[in-house]
Amino acid sequence: MSDMTVDAPPRAHARVVYLGPVAPHWEVYGDWGETKLLDEFRARALARLVLITENDPQFRRNRERINRDAERELISLEWDLGHPEDDYGA
Repeated sequence: MSDMTVDAPPRAHARVVYLGPVAPHWEVYGDWGETKLLDEFRARALARLVLITENDPQFRRNRERINRDAERELISLEWDLGHPEDDYGA
């Protein structure tokens, strides 16, 4: 089986924002794109993140799953964890 990359333009853009250690921890904002597509993506992403903080070991696995979901749906995705990405995991 070969990996095929699709060079199609994004259909939407979403931002996943970490709100802090007090629940709810996460919010997913749709910046542009089809509302139904973004609502369905938001529901799936929040289901993976609902009880997880950014320091939870499950976060990294679920983040990758959300990234793959966005890639399949042609949604450009941005993560805002409240600190520079270079400091994450250091």
